[in-house]
Amino acid sequence: MPAPKLSKQPAQPQGATIGPPHMPKLYGAKKRKEYLPWSHAEERLVRSRNYWICTSRPDGRPHSIPLWGMWVEGALYFGTARATRKSRNLVQNPAVSVHLESGDDVIILEGKASEVSDPATFKKLDAASRAKYKMPVVMIPGESVIYCVRPRVVLAWLEKDMPGTGTRWEFAENEPAIPV
Repeated sequence: MPAPKLSKQPAQPQGATIGPPHMPKLYGAKKRKEYLPWSHAEERLVRSRNYWICTSRPDGRPHSIPLWGMWVEGALYFGTARATRKSRNLVQNPAVSVHLESGDDVIILEGKASEVSDPATFKKLDAASRAKYKMPVVMIPGESVIYCVRPRVVLAWLEKDMPGTGTRWEFAENEPAIPV
């Protein structure tokens, strides 16, 4: 896959500001006007098979685990059993960090997980899961849950030029939900 081109005015998601990641001066970042396009981050989020989700245990210790998910209309959706560590963590603290498998073409998503209960959304997610993973979304009433993570911050960079490609999208915290 060819490297994405930096752009002075890359297409941005609605309601997001774009700039460099917050990093110490020793990283050698220089002021610049060009950033990775949002299409690069979104294409990776759509295409990824596995997503690493990081939550906090009630005592503050981190918990990370890979899972399957679907990027649908501006949000990441994933399912799990209510009894899992990640689900119990999210009940206590909905803050979550999600990253993809590559350390060379980095995408990190930060946001809050919220439970999905709309039957129409389940239908769309089931169709997305069948297309992507060749299997349905499994919902067992009372035992499983679907979560939606809308981005608050998305970070992206190419390891071969982190300071030169580092990009940060920041979304308003009270952005209205994007209908699925």
